[in-house]
Amino acid sequence: MAKYSSKPASIAKPVEEVYEKMSNIGAYQQKLDSLPEEMRAKIGDVRFEEDAIVITAAPVGEIRFAVKERVSPSKVTLSAEQSPVPLNLIVNLEPEGENATKATSVIDVEIPAMLKPMIGGKMQEAADKFGELITTFFA
Repeated sequence: MAKYSSKPASIAKPVEEVYEKMSNIGAYQQKLDSLPEEMRAKIGDVRFEEDAIVITAAPVGEIRFAVKERVSPSKVTLSAEQSPVPLNLIVNLEPEGENATKATSVIDVEIPAMLKPMIGGKMQEAADKFGELITTFFA
């Protein structure tokens, strides 16, 4: 397994509130639809369903990440469905005082060692973009 982590993002909300919002994935579609076009372009081709995030990434196509595990208030794990390799997207939440939360997204993927140099950069980019997406919704 290879792990790719985003830079930790600081969110000015208590960890419990961030966890509740992260657990209610479907509510993000409305927020996404209301973002300015340039912000949506930065985020990429993403849509939110009740318990899943669907990302379209070239050349793979559409990948659906369904909620696999919720650990209140510290973690939400999503698992890729119909992925050519086992892949999980994990959002770790840690309190930073009473009114702030540190959020880090991690992509945990099972890829052969010989492919890591070829796709590692794309996986890191995906982890960073997801970290950006999280902070965008709490800004």
